[in-house]
Amino acid sequence: MLRKLAAALALATLPHVAQAQELTNVAQNDTGDTAWILTATALVLLMTLPGLGLFYGGLVRAKNFLSVLLQVGAVAGIASVLWIVVGYTLAFGNTTGGWIGDGSRWMMIDLAIVSPIATTVPESTFALFQLTFAAITPALMVGAWVDRARFGWVVAFTAIWGLLVYAPVAHWIWGGGWLSGLGVLDFAGGIVVHTTAGVSALVVALLLGRRQGFPGPMLLPHAPGITMLGAVLLWVGWFGFNGGSALAATDDASMAIINTHVAAATAALTWALVEKIAFGKATTIGFATGAIAGLATVTPAAGFISPGAAILFGALASLVCYYAIQLVKNRLAIDDSLDVFAVHGVGGMLGTLLLGVFLSADLGGTGYTEGTGMISMVGVQAMGIAVVAVFSAIVTALIALGVSLFIPMRVSEDEETQGLDITSHGERSWEFD
Repeated sequence: MLRKLAAALALATLPHVAQAQELTNVAQNDTGDTAWILTATALVLLMTLPGLGLFYGGLVRAKNFLSVLLQVGAVAGIASVLWIVVGYTLAFGNTTGGWIGDGSRWMMIDLAIVSPIATTVPESTFALFQLTFAAITPALMVGAWVDRARFGWVVAFTAIWGLLVYAPVAHWIWGGGWLSGLGVLDFAGGIVVHTTAGVSALVVALLLGRRQGFPGPMLLPHAPGITMLGAVLLWVGWFGFNGGSALAATDDASMAIINTHVAAATAALTWALVEKIAFGKATTIGFATGAIAGLATVTPAAGFISPGAAILFGALASLVCYYAIQLVKNRLAIDDSLDVFAVHGVGGMLGTLLLGVFLSADLGGTGYTEGTGMISMVGVQAMGIAVVAVFSAIVTALIALGVSLFIPMRVSEDEETQGLDITSHGERSWEFD
């Protein structure tokens, strides 16, 4: 009787065993890779909410602190919704001539069991990870227009910008588009994220004009401690930004995180040294800004270079971005309020060019493809930067001016004087001793 019962139970489980085998054969998902990308997704969202909000919030005057937090949150929110509706399919749908994705994944329908790009994780996981990139990129631009941009204009502009600037460029480089076909490399966003956001931020700053009192002591940061807190959250979150871009829990992810950390550390220390030499003391704002410059600069190369090269990336990031700030603000008198172009834009472009050199296997990199050398690789990277920078500048100007026909770009002088926390959002400003 017992043998008959055991046999019956065995027969009953056979269909389930067969079904499990069939699913295993169809879906080649790696649970470890999937878990890592989901974790990296959370880290990138941490960079935006609250990291970027606190970093920017501490740099503005107290009367505009809440407005910065609201703008960062709203921009990330609208970008996330639009990414699901149509952004993902524009960036990673089946390519149409290498220029833009088709509508096959509109509203994220018909996602594959395994992503065609990250081949060991579900496409839903990959799409979610990329959503956080689409959210933080336009949020970076908030730093260019703090204190003076109208909230409604900000939301409308960034919503359209994400679809007309970010999504096409992401497709060109990461979605199988024409720039990737020419050999342009961008590991985690030196071009796709930092060049697009940096150049676009500069264009908007020029269109908006200067803040009242720029330049002057009244524009000094109100809470350096909050900025430092935001910077360290960005630093930690960047491990997901760059490490997750390996799209698997492998040595590539580990090496990307090592390079990310050492570049940030080197850049922060270098910036502090530059301040010590120039002003006699290092500051928390300088240390934080240096770290962000190093992170932005190593991003396009994080998974392709050696740790020794990453140290050099960090040192050069601080030196170049520091003098970029002096050029933009002091010599050109452009009020890119929180140095989005000089830090993110210049850093991303610098790292993209340096990648062309340090990709060399002789310098510890992963090596060039057959038929490609250092000079040609640097040329390809420079071409990618130039194309994306010009495209971003032109389309950004058109979107900004187009939206301004319906929603004014800038608040009134009285609203700017009182502070956006009260005039634009109806809340009291935080007061700090």
